[in-house]
Amino acid sequence: MRFIDANLFLRYLTRDDPRKAERVAALLHRLRNGEEEATTSEAIIAEVVYTLMSKNLYALDRQQVHDLLQPIIELKGLRLSDRGVFLRALSLFAAHRTLSFPDALAAAHVETRGYDAVLSFDRDFDRIPGIRRDEP
Repeated sequence: MRFIDANLFLRYLTRDDPRKAERVAALLHRLRNGEEEATTSEAIIAEVVYTLMSKNLYALDRQQVHDLLQPIIELKGLRLSDRGVFLRALSLFAAHRTLSFPDALAAAHVETRGYDAVLSFDRDFDRIPGIRRDEP
């Protein structure tokens, strides 16, 4: 199995290099059809989110990022340690305009794994129903 780096997702999503975008599109097609398997990580998805939202680069909004990444996360051949965490983090990120993507990932871990609380000084967690924030 191979590991997908952020730049592949970015070339595909932004089409800023059409040749590379087409090569990645072919890979994603194979993943969609289950003809190939690959994986990536939370850090890579976080980098993609950060780059797509960068005002100096692409300046996409939260909902656009969600709408672009959700179908990729759902690809049959994309093997993820916990697909549900990725999808929930994207939903939380799109729904809460002050929540960073890493914090959305943390909240998704708390929810999906049934943790009691998130230990943080960050009050943005207080805005997420069902998430309890504690301070040490």
